[in-house]
Amino acid sequence: MEKENQIEEARRYVANAEEVIKKAGYDPEMKRYTDGKYVKMAGNTLWNGCLIALDALLDISRRKGRPDIDKYKDAARKRDKKLLAYIVDGYETMHLHMGYDGTKNKKTCDSGFEYANAIINYCEKLLPATVCA
Repeated sequence: MEKENQIEEARRYVANAEEVIKKAGYDPEMKRYTDGKYVKMAGNTLWNGCLIALDALLDISRRKGRPDIDKYKDAARKRDKKLLAYIVDGYETMHLHMGYDGTKNKKTCDSGFEYANAIINYCEKLLPATVCA
């Protein structure tokens, strides 16, 4: 897949996660979602979208099984410190808090969407201009 298409694909994942989180049911009085199952699905969808964007930017070795978060952090550390910070915080929010824990806290979920968009937009910014033109 071409790199500019990977960025668009990553954005499509975010759009899909937005549809999924709507199914979680929101209690405005408690400022919480009511169904953690859909929060988990949305968090995993967001993180997978981020991985697509990161794969377009970073050269992650896939020789020995699936790459883990440490490979992404190491590659980002060599490339850009701001990207590294986005990955660390985004992984914690989207993958761990939302995807594993299924947190129902709306602020945490909103942060997950913000991190996903920040990672994808920053990857697009760092890609060579000829790739995304």
